[in-house]
Formats: sequence, C-alpha cells, structure tokens
Amino acid sequence: MPGLHRIIFTPSGLETEARDGSTVLSVAQAAQIDLDSVCGSRGVCGRCQFLPSFGVFPKWALTSEQQNLSESGPTEIAYSKRRSMLDGSRLGCQAMILGPLVIDIPAESQAHAPVIRKEVNLEGLSLDPVSVLRVVTAKHLYPDGTNLQQAVSEAIQDEWNVVVDAYSKRATKHMEVLSGTSLQGEQTLTVQVQSADRKNTVCSVRAGTHVDQIGVAIDLGSTTIAAHLMDLSRGDLLASNGVMNPQIRLGEDLMSRVSYVMMNPEGAEQLTFLARDAVSKLVLGLLDESGRPLEDVTEVVVVGNPVMHHSFLGLDVVPLGQMPFDLATSGPVVREAQDVGLPLPNASVYLPPCIAGHVGADTSAAILAEAPYQATSQQLLVDVGTNAEIVFGDNDGLYAASSPTGPAFEGAQITHGQRATAGAIERVRINRESLEPEIKVIGCEYWSSHPGFSDALEDIQVTGICGSGIIEVIAELFLSGLMTAEGVLLDRRSATDRVVADGRTFSYVLYRGESGGEASPVVVTQQDVRAVQLAKAALRAGIDLLVERAGGVKPQEIRLAGAFGAQIDPKYAMVLGLIPDCPLDKVTPVGNAAGSGAVRLLLSQAEREILESVVPQVVKVETAVEERFQELFVEAMSFPHAAANTPNLEMAVKLPSLPLASTTAKPRRRRRPARKE
Repeated sequence: MPGLHRIIFTPSGLETEARDGSTVLSVAQAAQIDLDSVCGSRGVCGRCQFLPSFGVFPKWALTSEQQNLSESGPTEIAYSKRRSMLDGSRLGCQAMILGPLVIDIPAESQAHAPVIRKEVNLEGLSLDPVSVLRVVTAKHLYPDGTNLQQAVSEAIQDEWNVVVDAYSKRATKHMEVLSGTSLQGEQTLTVQVQSADRKNTVCSVRAGTHVDQIGVAIDLGSTTIAAHLMDLSRGDLLASNGVMNPQIRLGEDLMSRVSYVMMNPEGAEQLTFLARDAVSKLVLGLLDESGRPLEDVTEVVVVGNPVMHHSFLGLDVVPLGQMPFDLATSGPVVREAQDVGLPLPNASVYLPPCIAGHVGADTSAAILAEAPYQATSQQLLVDVGTNAEIVFGDNDGLYAASSPTGPAFEGAQITHGQRATAGAIERVRINRESLEPEIKVIGCEYWSSHPGFSDALEDIQVTGICGSGIIEVIAELFLSGLMTAEGVLLDRRSATDRVVADGRTFSYVLYRGESGGEASPVVVTQQDVRAVQLAKAALRAGIDLLVERAGGVKPQEIRLAGAFGAQIDPKYAMVLGLIPDCPLDKVTPVGNAAGSGAVRLLLSQAEREILESVVPQVVKVETAVEERFQELFVEAMSFPHAAANTPNLEMAVKLPSLPLASTTAKPRRRRRPARKE
C-alpha cells in the first residue's frame, strides 16, 4: 500500500508497517512493542528513547537509511539540553518515520525490561509497574476548579485510552487542594493510575509534568532495618542503607517487646512510633543521598516478622506472644503512606501477607525471592536470626515454621560476643596438633599467623567475636578434640595452655589480648557453648520437624538467607548440626532474601499476585505447640547430631571418634555422692 514503510524493531525482531509521517512511539504502541512513555508524547519524560540502526540488513531484505527518519526538532533539542540521552538516540514521540527503518529499543526504554541487579536477587524479574504516571491536559475547568474529576477522567480516556473506574482517598484529597487553586481553562496534570483486578484507580493527581517515579523496599527486621530506593521505571537501584531498629531499647528479642507492651500502658504506641520514625528517617536519608524529592515516591513495600508487621501498622501485638498466636490480619495490606506516619504525600504502602503467628511477611518475601514453590526437589530455606524462619518443600507443597533461636548467633549471651563490626573475630581455625588458634578479624585482611597481622591491628583492636566466628570456634573445638560431641569442654591443660580452669568447668582462650594494651582476652566458656547448643538445637529441631511433616525426604538444596546466613561457612554450620547433612556444594548463602523479595514486590504487580496465591497454600507449623519438637530438640543438642547420619559432611572433614557415652556430664554427677561418702 502506498505510503507504508516496513519497520523492524530489535531486539524483539518484530516487524510492522508504518504510515509515512507516523512517530516511532505511535507505531510501537500500535504494534504492542515494549517502548515506555509517561508524558503523553510531549517530549519531556525521555522514556521513549530509541536507537536507529542504519545500513543494509540482508536478514530482513531491508535498507535502513538516515534520510528515512526525520531530523531532530526543537522539542528533542530542548530535551537533550536539559537531560542526558543515550548516545545516538532519538525520542520516539518526536521522531517521524519517512521510510523503511530498523529501530532498536534499548533496555532503558523497555517498560517491562528484564532487571539485572547484583545488590538484590532479581533473577528472572521483568518490570510490571504497580502504577504508572500519565501526563494529561485537563480541559473544561472553571475558575473555581469545578468538574476537575470529570475533566481528569475525560483526559485520561482521550489521551491514553484508559477508563477510570475509581479515585483513591489520596487522589480525592489532591483534587480538593487543586480545586482551591487558580485552575482554569486547560491544565497539565500528572496522574498516577493503578490497574489491578481489571479496575483502573487514580491514586494521585499533581499539577504540572512529573515523569520520575520512585519506590522504597524496606526489610523491617527486629535487629536492623534495611531499605532500597528504586527507580520504578527502570528497576535501577538508586541507594541503599540500613539502621539499627530502635525498638531494641524496649527488648532485645520479639517476646521481650511484646512483654513490654503488656506491662506498659503506652508500650504499644512506643513500639509503633519507634518503627515508623526509624523507617521515615531512613527513607528521607536515602532520598537526600540520591537527590530525589519525596513527592516522587509513589510506592513503598514493607516486609517484617509478625511483631514488626503489626507494630508498624499499629495493630495489637499481644496475641502474638501467647497461644494460639493469632494474627490480627494475615492477608496483604495496603495503606496510604501518611496514614502510617511516613512523610510521603503521593505514596501507598504495601505489606505482603503473613503466614502464621510467628512466620511473617518477611518469610513470604523470602519465598518469593528464592521460589521454593517452583523447585523440583526438596529445598530448605533458612533465615538465621533471633527468630529463625524456616521454609521446606518443593513445587508439590511448602511447610513453614519459626524457631526461637535467641540472640546467641548475633553475639548476645556470649561472654565476649558482639555484633559483626570492625575488631570482631569472624573466622577461627585450631591446629589439630598444637591446639593453637588462628583468627581473622573484621577490618583486617590478614589471618593472625601472618607477619603483618599485628601491624594491621594498629588502627583497630580485637574487641570480641561475632556470629560467624562463634560458629567456627565451637566447631573447631569439637573437631580438634577439645570438646565432646555433647558440648563439654575437656581438661586438656596438659596439652595446651589455651585451656584454663573456670570454676568447675573449663574455658578456651581464643585471643590472649595485649600485655599492657587496650585489647582484652577473648575467651570461650562452657556457658558460651551451652548458649550455642540451645540456639542451634532450636533451629535444627524446627528444620527436622518440617522435614518429618513433609514426608521425611532430606533437603537436596539448602539456602542460607539473611546477613548472618551470608557469612556462615556451610561446612561449619553442618559440623555444628545447625543444618541437616547435604552436599556442601548445594548449600548456598543467598543474602537478604526478604529484602530481595520486597524489591520484587515493589517493581512488579505480577509478583504480588504470585505471592498472594502461594502464601495461602503454605502449611503452617507452630513449633511451640508441637510435642515432637521437644524430642527433636534433645536429639539436636549433640554435635553434629545425636541420631542423624552425616555422609556428606564426613567426606569434607574428619569427625572425632569420641563415643557419646564418654562425653556426657552424667558421670560427674554420679561421682559427687561417692566423694561425700
């Protein structure tokens, strides 16, 4: 047909025809090519940039020439002076087609482009915006601003072919404010539209042209709060940061915070204020760091365990501390940002569904990130923390539970324990013959056996031992024969001066400190070993309980989530019996899975729909009311385990051959009466 030109879009390879003089954007939209735009072809958002490819293309029997594309006009030139453009790119809403062309749509301009990020796990994710910005020209306005809602609805339908079904409370307030201004005649407005459940809802209305859309994904942990600031149109990570959760001042662990609420009339309000205030300051800090205005934030996702989830929303946390551990709400929650204390006038807050009274929205987000519901063999996902969340199963079914490990793995309840900061011992090895230790400290690149170790410690001091170091030193004490399988530190003073008497038990001196210096000795005591035993037995019993409930098939793959999980050496975790026996190459640290899941929920409506369909199918197991849990707990107290076989571990390390009967503390209790007689 005369006046029609062949157009090839890459990288998709899709072919279409365009009328002479059509804009590249209009042709792409008609052919359903993934080319982004929010400004309504005004040349102000820059989302529709494309790269023309010129030359002869035998594959398509097509010659693409520069003269087949219109020259840059005033709008494009003005935009390129205001904002940077991709090298050689043009604006699709301004460039007109004058002949056959090959047009490349770069990833930056694809509305549903695959997202690749190293900071968080977004493998396989494609952008599917929860809401979009649409710039419109609202007409038929009167000096008093009347008929604004009707004018907005007409403009969106005329310019974007979108029929508005509803207006949110926030959008209604925005229009009330706008109606009180000097709107009249025609007015450029930026409208945020969310499409879900076949319903188009206007979420906000702002005067003028606004093309940037920012989101924040927040992992509201009981110890730390982590946040990622994201460009919602690109999937780019703009900034990340984390802070300590100030709720710690009301209790180190979750149940302590629930008890605080029960015992103090204003405890609930304090818990909620501290959570919201910390999140607000964190978000404002990220916006300041990235130079973005808070008005551009349109979406916020918050994930956390049930106590964090409920306290942030202002819901009653007391039922979470007592049987039957009822949730106030288990489904997804959407709130206006300002209704939950966040100073974001154009944002809504989404919290994914919780699973059970002790398994919250953070575990739901981790499930989304690691996708055990798609696994073809049994996958174990463990997030080790004050409360360890456990998910086990495959595409045939998932089981989830929480085990009360306590804060031992985070350094609390350990004599010289501390958080993972500069100066903390993070790695430990004990020589099997000399029984001398070798340590590695956060902030120092050398092991203690290196000649440069002492000089490297001039700026830092050895201050204690953090979680990964605690796991390794306990495992090394066992492997070197300094500790029995039942966790009793032995009297090996004849073999090494590192073992010292400590009342009626013994301790191991891991670091001697400095003579006359500021650094004090770091010692591992029998009480420290017991604290680790209790924590690891609680976690392992929860895992074994889920494995039994799922049919008894051992995990074929183990994923260790969380900041702590990322630092654990899988071999030492298995020596302790923290996790079941599994091929070591199938044990993978996955970082902050909950945070990765939160980002996925921020960037994709489809991901929200997937998670909301998966979570109701997860089988919840409350360890606190399971009789079998106590039996499994007792078995898990031994290193690695009193009953479980460890063939994979034994291929990697040589386990001591001390018989259990000789390692118990019972003989000592039986001898006491004999001495009295």
